[in-house]
Amino acid sequence: MHSIKRRLTLTRGCACIALFLAGALTAAEQPPVSVIVAEVKQQSLVDQVEALGTLKANESVELTATVTERVTAVNFTDGERVKQGELLVEMDHAEEKALLAEERSRLSEALKQVQRLQPLAKKNAATQSTLDQQQREVETARARMDAIQSRIERRRIVAPFDGVLGLRNISVGAVTQPGKLITTIDDDRTLKLDFSVPALFLSAVKPGLMIEARTRAFPERIFEGEVMSIDSRIDPITRSVVVRAYIDNAEGQLKPGLLMRVTLQANPRTTLMIPEEALIPTADKNYVFVIANDAVTKDGVAKDRQPLTVKKREVVIGTRRPGEVEVIDGLAEHNKVVTHGTLKLSNNQTVTIRAEEKNNESLKQLLQSGKQNDSTQGAR
Repeated sequence: MHSIKRRLTLTRGCACIALFLAGALTAAEQPPVSVIVAEVKQQSLVDQVEALGTLKANESVELTATVTERVTAVNFTDGERVKQGELLVEMDHAEEKALLAEERSRLSEALKQVQRLQPLAKKNAATQSTLDQQQREVETARARMDAIQSRIERRRIVAPFDGVLGLRNISVGAVTQPGKLITTIDDDRTLKLDFSVPALFLSAVKPGLMIEARTRAFPERIFEGEVMSIDSRIDPITRSVVVRAYIDNAEGQLKPGLLMRVTLQANPRTTLMIPEEALIPTADKNYVFVIANDAVTKDGVAKDRQPLTVKKREVVIGTRRPGEVEVIDGLAEHNKVVTHGTLKLSNNQTVTIRAEEKNNESLKQLLQSGKQNDSTQGAR
């Protein structure tokens, strides 16, 4: 009985030793793992800062009456595009026209008196004071004419600049009151977009910076603009600064008051990028598997005919964008990193390259490409 127990103990011990020896194989001695790799490349990158903003017209005015008077003519329709100086509304100014005609008559008479007295004054046939009094009459008449003309202009509403009119709120025959809204006019060929940016990005935002703006009204459109100015103060409550950009609206699609989602393209640079699936996050660090001897020949082995191996390398990452991540430190251009097959890898593991990502191919396309490469090599 004791001999049987000794045999079982020896058998179990041998099995454990065999398992330990099998597990003690180095990564290089294990069978090669088939992987897909991608080359580390230099690419253009910008930091994207998102914000919400509201559109405003480049110039915007509410046209209102300044006098109490009856409207005699309305020369525009809703939404009409007008030129600067174009007459929009005319009010009754018959009394002012009559007063103006009266003053023109007085001015004419005063000028005649001055012309008559000037040669007489030279001959001492008329006093200089009489001539001066008539000249004052001329100046007074001209001043009264200017005042009456101003009263007439207040009864004529013209477009202050080129733009598009809003809804008409008045009709012929109506009596206007000071402050009563007649219509609005907006210069919408170029629109202002005001939005708030956290003060953290203040150093990256400057005049001339390009932006992209989107709105739900036109979900498929991207509107480009340019930062023109930055507010001189930072809001002490929100710790943000208002930035103003200009957007070209030659097509007239956008309207003042529209909510826009803004994307700023800050800090443009050229940097190293790798596919995001190559990252292996561990706690607060990130790693990648790099082909150690990546000067390979067409048959997938190193030029010195040694099997390909991988090294686990820590990297410092920066900005992410869909499918890609910036590498600040840890890699060099033209390194090859493993994107698929990382779960089976360990440091110094031998590998075979099944396919290489070059143009954001799908995994299915890469696998098909790998099969074609395998069949080509088999034919050789």
